[in-house]
Amino acid sequence: MNAGQRSARRLTSRSGSDSICTSCLLRLSIQPRRYASAAVAEVERPTAESSSPHIVPVTASAPRKAYRILASPVISRPPVLTRPLTDFEKAFYLYQKRLNERLALPFSRYFYFKKANPADLEWKRKARGRKSAARDIGVYSGYGDEAWNDEALVGDETADPDNMREALLRDAAGETIINAEKVGDAETGGEAVAGDAAALEGARKDLEARIDRPMPRETAADVKNDVKSLNRKLDRSLYLLLRNKDGRWRFPEDRLHARENLHQAAERIIVQAAGLNMNTWVVGNHPVGHFQFDFPNAKLRDIPYEKPGVEGDNNIVTYRREEFGEKVFFMKSRIMAGQADLAKNTFEDQDFQWLAKEEIAEKVTPKYWQSIKNMLVER
Repeated sequence: MNAGQRSARRLTSRSGSDSICTSCLLRLSIQPRRYASAAVAEVERPTAESSSPHIVPVTASAPRKAYRILASPVISRPPVLTRPLTDFEKAFYLYQKRLNERLALPFSRYFYFKKANPADLEWKRKARGRKSAARDIGVYSGYGDEAWNDEALVGDETADPDNMREALLRDAAGETIINAEKVGDAETGGEAVAGDAAALEGARKDLEARIDRPMPRETAADVKNDVKSLNRKLDRSLYLLLRNKDGRWRFPEDRLHARENLHQAAERIIVQAAGLNMNTWVVGNHPVGHFQFDFPNAKLRDIPYEKPGVEGDNNIVTYRREEFGEKVFFMKSRIMAGQADLAKNTFEDQDFQWLAKEEIAEKVTPKYWQSIKNMLVER
């Protein structure tokens, strides 16, 4: 026995009150005997005259107290849209647009339009309704006597993004031309700029059909409150929560097998729990949180273990140990595309949901929530 083995056995013999790592204990008990270690043991075999104390062999046994180690990938879908603006932000952005309109150089339409051509006449008609070159700042003139009054009052809907969007769509659809009255112009000899409004009705409908309207922020999944869909709460982060065979809602989880690390275990659990129809990414090798739970009564479990350096059918051994609880380590993960599918779930999970942070608090146990709430983002 070499010096390293003697030190390890002394450490094992003194660990009567303190438990040691199960992996280290198994390595001591089933360590293969190689030629080099046998030669060192032959050289260092004590003689009869040696005064070194005799080391009592230690019989390997399970640690007095062991915990079940589990990995749990926290799969999240990041926000797709920006959050809604506050009232202050809406008013501030409108103020910035009007300030830019007032401080910018005057707009010369003859730089863009030839005088008295159809494009110039159409611009005149729109400019009378806008009172400015900008289309989304409301009725505001940056060069008149009221140019200083560029702030939105309380309750003014001009700064609302929905109102700005509708103003841009009306302008693109030509509604300003359709709804305006005929106006004479000195440059055209007093003729009407827009002509007969009814004659443009057909052209307006064709134009509206070609205009792409932006998609609403609230989707059909939001209206139905479909918690299985990833197309809800697009401005929030959603997390995958599973209902296990015991009826408890938790993140996907499983114990570590053999020599797996947390990153490898998280990748395996994602596939075994949610199927292959998900493009995911385990962000790092370090857990973002942990959860510890003590069992009311200790549980005996047979643990398979692979012998190091041994090949063939005899490389797997099973030992029994007493587990007093579990320690769950959470691994940050992202979903890029796809959807969860429990058809081939190997953990007997019953249901899944994509939930925001405050919705998770209503599903999980209070102790579990205390361990995970600080690692979940608000949006």
